[in-house]
Parts: sequence; structure tokens; C-alpha cells
Amino acid sequence: PFVNIQSGDPLPLSELFIFDINSKQAIRIDTRHEPDQYILIVGWRPDGSELLFFRMNRDLKKLDLMAANPANGVTRVILTETEKTVRAYQFFDEFMKLFQLLKDGKKGIWMSERSGWNHLYLYDINGNLLRQLTNGAFPVVQVITVDEEDGWVYFTAHDDQLRPYDTHLYRVNLDGTGFTRLTEVKGQHDIKFSPSRKFYLDIHSNVDRAPVTEMRRADGTLLQTVSRADISRLKNELKWSPPEEFIVKAADGKTNLYGVLYKPWDFHPNKKYPVIEIIYAGDQFSEVQHGFTHRHFGMFEFHGEHAQALAQLGFIVFMVDGRGTPERGKAFQDVGYDKYGSPHVIPDHLGTLKQLAKQHPYIDMNRVGIFGHSAGDYFTRLAMLQEPDIYKVGVGVAGLDISYFIKDTTVEGYQSESTIKLAGNLKGKLLLINGTNDIYSPFSQTMKMIDALIQAGKLYDLIVLPEQGHFFTGTGRTYALEAIRRYFQEHLKP
Repeated sequence: PFVNIQSGDPLPLSELFIFDINSKQAIRIDTRHEPDQYILIVGWRPDGSELLFFRMNRDLKKLDLMAANPANGVTRVILTETEKTVRAYQFFDEFMKLFQLLKDGKKGIWMSERSGWNHLYLYDINGNLLRQLTNGAFPVVQVITVDEEDGWVYFTAHDDQLRPYDTHLYRVNLDGTGFTRLTEVKGQHDIKFSPSRKFYLDIHSNVDRAPVTEMRRADGTLLQTVSRADISRLKNELKWSPPEEFIVKAADGKTNLYGVLYKPWDFHPNKKYPVIEIIYAGDQFSEVQHGFTHRHFGMFEFHGEHAQALAQLGFIVFMVDGRGTPERGKAFQDVGYDKYGSPHVIPDHLGTLKQLAKQHPYIDMNRVGIFGHSAGDYFTRLAMLQEPDIYKVGVGVAGLDISYFIKDTTVEGYQSESTIKLAGNLKGKLLLINGTNDIYSPFSQTMKMIDALIQAGKLYDLIVLPEQGHFFTGTGRTYALEAIRRYFQEHLKP
């Protein structure tokens, strides 16, 4: 459902059809034709009696689980979830994980943030709530599997209040009893269940601890350690310095923020090092990597791997998840809701920088850089223009200005948070990189920023990558990464 739509433009009309392969008859599904809606297919009930699908409104605040009769296309609403703010999500396929139909086709597990935390609820196929399965001041991440024979739901969640991004495995019975955490070691746990659901592999790691793979029984009993990653060459040949986790306060002075700091391989505490923040800060993703290996998708790959690479070149690099990002409940994420430009973002990230510099005298506050992709590009520009005396070098990749989303430029906050309107504040060195085939961040947006810089008499640098989209690939990606490296080396001089 991702399409290149600007604010105010109508969404393309989505329709569903069921085709009878024997009669070759097409049955049109009644999706109720509400304007500006997304349609996402969930799947069939086991007996084929109904096709289940989601219908979601444009602002992502209302989600209907619907069932369609394949014989005549008639539909019914099973249940509706509404929220006052946008639900935490990564991409639209995340919504597909919100409902898991059980084998009997008569019940299903629904995930909801209605309490302020993402939790599991058991419903029947007619939308009647049978019971809440999980509860507490923590978010469920994902249902891993359901062992219906023994009545267990296995899922991951963040329930460690001291380490709120650690991902652990849990289980709860379908009758709502027996809630238990099955993993103990801190960090990230990647779980792979056997087809029988009697055993699972637990691949766990932390930022400074290489992955260990264990085989366990479904109740968490350790059977054997299968493997331990060998990182001897990483340490000996590349002189790898493990990242360090840190905790700072948000700009409100009370909320804990969690991040990771990367040091050069030859780090010496008596030296002064230039510092680079890698930023995303959009409400779809928590950006910081909390496991040993990096998540390989789009901006995560672009950001996470590049943090370590830049550190190896002689920079201090850090990443932090500020307020307005997911995985810590609705109150934490909703700080940024409906605030154009998210006025808390730069204060949170600048505050993090200042706290780190105070704690670590080796950080040189006279040589500060910032880099981001997509939403990170916008916040890179915003940091450079709102705090030009702090951020001296910025690299923005595939970004947008808030003018792309706001038709009414008199909206409160637009004047102070539009990077186009702030172009005259630029003091440092700014490199913009954009692909000509980017449908999410159109090249025209970069041109508008460039025009504003020209009108303000400000020097800038630009790299255009022909035929590249939002996520660079092949030689385009290699070229962009090399350009980012050169730019920071030239202007921050590690």
C-alpha cells in the first residue's frame, strides 16, 4: 500500500476480488467504499468459509478486521480498533501481525495498545472478547507461535524496566494463566521454534557480546549450547572495540533515554575525538541497535553498520532513541504525535550530546557531525539549522521537509520547523544525497531545499544518484557510503 501521495491528495482506490478457478467467475468483495482506506489481506479461515482482511483508514487510527463470504462478496466487521493517535508500526506488514487466527478458525489472538501498552487479547470469530492474555506496564513485541495442543501462546516482549529494549521470550496459557518469562540473559533473543513447538533455538546477544545459540525445551529448560560465535578475527585483525550502552535524560529532565556509543579501534581516553550522531527519530522505528549484529533492512542497515565503520575511522559515534519513538509504550511515543517537526526531537538529541560530552572529556564539542536517512535527513537538517553553533557538519540522505506533509503553511510550528524556512541559519557544511527515482522522498523536495539555500546565499554540497530509489543499492549505495565517509573525514578531521 505504499504509494507516492502528498498531503491532501486522495489515495488510489483498492478493491478485492475472489476468483473461482473452476468457473473462472470473479466475485467482487464489498469493502464498504469508505474514502481513503487501505486494504490488507489477512488470509482464509481453515474451512474456506470466509476471507479475512483489514480495512484501515488513512490516518492509521481506525482498523477493522473484516470477513468476506467468497460466494457473494458480502462482508461483515468482526471487530474494530480505534485509537486517538497513530499506532506504532514499522511498515504496513506490521499490521498483519495484529491478528492470528487459531486452527479451529473460531478464535484468534488480537494485539492492541488500548491500555497504553501493546498486549494480547483472545477473541472469538464474531468479535466477542473472551479474555485478556497479557497485562502490565510493558509492550508485547510479537506472537512467535501458538501451541494449541498444550494451550500455550509464545511471544516476545520488553518487560525489563531497567533494560526496556531487551527482547525476551514469554509464554501464557490461552486461559490467561501461567505467564512466564523463558529467557534470562540480558540483550536480544531471536527465537526459532521447531515444527512440533516442543523445542526452540534461542539465539541471544548484546551489543558487546557475540551471539550464542542454545537449544531449549518449550518450558525454557536448557538442553545444550549449539554454538558460540567466534569473533577472534574481529578482535585481533580489525582491532574491534565493542560499543557501549548508555543512559541519559531527555530534555524533560526525567525520562531515561537509551543509546549506544561507538569508539575507534585505537581509542585513547586522553585524546580528543570528533563526534557524529546518526539519527532517525521517526515514529515508526527504534533506531538503536541492541544486539550484536545489525538488522538488515533499509535505513537500519544504512545506519547501524555505518556507525561502526565511522568509528573505525577515528570518530566517536552515537545513536539514541529519543521520545516519540516506539517500543516503550504509547505515552513515550505519543510525545511526538501531531507536532509538525516534533519540537522535542532536537532538544532530546542535543541534550544527549551534551550529557555524553560532560561524562566523556574525550568528545570534542567543537567538531560535531550528524547524519541521517529519510526522516533522519529531515532531522539532520533541522539540527544544523536550529543549532548551527553546535552541529558543524551534516549529511542528509533521501529526506523530506515538513512542507511535503503540510498544505497549510500557516500551521503553528511550520515556520520554526521547516528546514526550507530555516535555510538562512546554515553555518556549517551540509551534504545532501538523493536518488532521482525516490518515490518516498521525491527529488523535487531536495530541489526546494537547494533553492532555499541559494536564495539565502548559503553554500551546500549535493550528490545526485541517477535511477536510485529511497534505499540505495549496488554501486549507488557504495558510492553514497564512500561519499559520507570522505565528507566527515574532510570536515571533521579525525
